[in-house]
Formats: sequence, C-alpha cells, structure tokens
Amino acid sequence: MFDTKNIYSWLKSNADVFKNISRGIERETLRINKNGNMSDKNHPYMLGSALTNKWITTDFSENLLEFVTPTNTNIDYILSFLSDLHHYTITNIHNEHLWPFSFPNKIYTQESIRIAQYGISNIGQMKMLYRKGLKYRYGSLMNIISGIHYNFSLPIIFWKKWKGIKDIKSGKDIISSGYLQLIRNYHKFGWIIPYLFGASPAIHCSFLNNKTHNINFKKSKNGLLYLPWGTSLRLSSIGHKNYDSKEININFNHIYEYIQSLRYAINTPSKKFQKIGLKDSLGNKKQINDHYLQTESEFYTHIRPKQKTKKNESLLNALENRGIQYVEIRSLDINPFSAIGINKKQILLLDLFLIWCVLTDSPEMHTEDLIIYNKNWQRVLLEGRKPNQMIYTNNKNEEKKLIDISKKIFNSLYNIAEILDQYYHTHCYKKICKEFAIYLEHPELTYSAKILNKILKYGYTNTGLYFSKKYHTELKDKYINTVNYNIFLKEALKSHIKQQKLENNHV
Repeated sequence: MFDTKNIYSWLKSNADVFKNISRGIERETLRINKNGNMSDKNHPYMLGSALTNKWITTDFSENLLEFVTPTNTNIDYILSFLSDLHHYTITNIHNEHLWPFSFPNKIYTQESIRIAQYGISNIGQMKMLYRKGLKYRYGSLMNIISGIHYNFSLPIIFWKKWKGIKDIKSGKDIISSGYLQLIRNYHKFGWIIPYLFGASPAIHCSFLNNKTHNINFKKSKNGLLYLPWGTSLRLSSIGHKNYDSKEININFNHIYEYIQSLRYAINTPSKKFQKIGLKDSLGNKKQINDHYLQTESEFYTHIRPKQKTKKNESLLNALENRGIQYVEIRSLDINPFSAIGINKKQILLLDLFLIWCVLTDSPEMHTEDLIIYNKNWQRVLLEGRKPNQMIYTNNKNEEKKLIDISKKIFNSLYNIAEILDQYYHTHCYKKICKEFAIYLEHPELTYSAKILNKILKYGYTNTGLYFSKKYHTELKDKYINTVNYNIFLKEALKSHIKQQKLENNHV
C-alpha cells in the first residue's frame, strides 16, 4: 500500500534533519463555576486583555479561554509552559474551574453564551463582529466546543536535504508543495488520529437543543446522548465543522490554487448567509459579509497551512508572499486524562505521523477524492471502534478493514521511529509506537472508549466535575517556575496598556 523503501534509505542517512522540529500548542477550555455551569463572569482582569495578551486570550465566547504557547523545538518546554499558563490562570479565576471536555456541560439557552468582548478599538470591534457572524451562521453552541490545535514546522535543514533548496526565500514554492503533500496525506489517513485520541463519544442532551441531525444516538437514563463506537463527535456534523467540499471547492494541490480557492470563498456571496442579512432591524451589523467565509479563519478543516503574518497583513497574503511556514492540526479533542488537555505521548505520535505524511508520496487530490476521504473520517468519528469497521481505499469502489490499513500505517511509523531512536540515542519513539499500536487490537484502550465508560457509569456532569476539581487542585498545588509566573503577570498588565493605546489611537 505504501512505497516507503526509498524513504527509509534516505532517512537513515539524514535523521539529523528532524532535530529542530518547531512545535506550538493552542488549548481551548471553558471557565465554569463549581456546579459545572458555564461562567457568566467577564474575562478576569488578571489574565490580561483578551485582545492583546499573546499567551492567554479568548476564542468565541467570553468564558472560552485559549492558551497559546510560544513555538519551541523542545517538547518538554512547551508542555511545561502550557502547564504554567494553567497554574497562573487557576490562581486568578477565583471560585471557577476549567471544564475538561471538548463539549460543554448542560446548556440552558443559547442566549446564555456571551460573545467574547475585545473593547472599543476598530480591531476589537471587528473581532466581535466576526464572532457575531459565527453565531448567526452556525449557532453559539457549535462555537463553544473546545479543542487542541497543534502547530508543526519542519526545520530548513530538512527542506535543503529532502528537496535540495538553497534557502527559504528561493525555495518557498517547493516548501509549500511539500507541506501540501503532508496535508493531502493527512486528509487521506489522518482519521487514525481521532481513532486514537478522540475523546468526545458523548454529549449532554441539552447540546442539540432541537437541532436536526442524522446521527443515531443512544440515550442513557440520565439523558446522555452517546455512540457506542464513536470517537469524536466534535469533528462530526454536529461539531465544529462548516466545510462542505460541495459548496467550497478548496484546492490542496498547489499553493496558489489553494489561495485562489479560499479567496473565492471569502469574496463570493452565499445564498444561505444572504438570508441572514448584513444588519438587524436597528441597523446593527450581524456579520462581516454574507459570503461563504467571512475571513480565512472561518475555514474549519482538520489541518490548515499557515504562515506568520506581519502587521496589517492577511493570512492569504502572507502565504502568497512567503509560502507555507507550518501546518496547524485541528483534529485533536481535549484529552480529559490530562490536566492541560494534551500529553507528551500524543505529541511524539503526531510527530511520527506528520513526518510520515510529508515523506510519503501523495498524488493530487480532487473534489471526488476529498469526498471519499471525508466519508472515511465520518465513519471513524461515529463508529471507529466498531468491530471489523471498513473504510474506502484508493479504489473508490473498494473497502478494507480499518485495522488492516492502520497496521500498515503503524508499520511505517515504527520504521521511522526505529531510525530516529537510533540516531538520537533514545527509545521514546519506538515505545510510543508499540503502546498505541495495541489500541488497534484493543479499541477499549482508546481515549474515547475509556471516557465513555466513565461517563456512562457516573454521568456527564459528575465525570466532568470530578476531573475539573482534580486538575484544579493538581495545577494549583504544582510548582511553577517563578520566572514564568512573573512573565505572565507582566504580560497581563502590559496587555491592558496595549489595548488602551489601540482604543486611544482609534486603531
């Protein structure tokens, strides 16, 4: 299935190219009160300005926190930094906890979900209008689902040796082509990530709120809606998803075609969103525009190409000017078994899988291919742990067992792990491969299976409260690097000054 002989031969001689992989993590989580209900309080002052704090901000709603680590080549450093961010936050959100699941607890009304506030500056008002548009387009419930975003960037030495480029500037198109190959393979085989790490097989019944769907849920005595073989409802049709390849034909084959296809979606009116209108009866704006996408940020998919933007530069212009710098993995549920929502084992496995994706040949992907790949994802999301589950292969009329394809992927990952461990004098990559490979034969070990067992036994609210209180104590009592605490405090106070300056200067 995978022609990897040449890959291993090259990798044995060039294992050093993966020494300086750059990584970053963004973790979302809802602030809750001690009863498990969503907080109705403003973003705490000591966390800084949600508009200008570079490490602690908010996502869709005022109570939906987002922690952002700096990028770094050391996995332990970014996890420690993320943990310290949690500690700082816990000590500054009095009488509140952090919700440990991707889906919220009981929702009373959509109106109780308050859009994040960013002040009166032009930038802040635009961020709020964008979120208001999301509310009208998809509803507030979808937008408070939490996840982990994992940012992954390969060092320049890799591209020099793998593709023969001289530098980033002259080789930007070749680098972009390499990242797009990774992205195509992720669309094709990335369903293995929610199979292993998906942790949202159940939701509180109030979440649907009479919303129409075609998912055949089972219902527990206490009102829990769940799927016996499900892995990640967060990524399903009721979750954080808006990308329909039939409406938005995004091209992942060439960087300029990708940019062009996204620009088309941003500049083309949508009949569905035209019905919402641009203003309400009082003349207040309801959305930035009535196009398929208000901005490129609204393009929700499992993985996205990214480039750091400069002042007043859009992401698409940044991609056009400097090519792809890194990829953002968006298909990770909050890990309820980790106080910070993710652990080192997941990162090591993700690294192996993404290295394999960039090294493995991937032919151009067309709309009909993406439709088939999305069907595979949906099968895994809704019933991935089902015995003898089948998924489509390259031949669109042929299906094979998920476990058989997964085993072939893991065989490839193990070979890469063996080379990396040998070069770096470690055993961590092989160890992780062996550990997660067991999940294929024993799906009851997956995160989704383990959390479902707990939720069915103790209830959704009780399980969530157990973990939130456990992690609250654990994080509050942990030793934090004093330097980090002071850095967070200074950044929080400085961010308020930054926001005030933006508002005074009418920026």
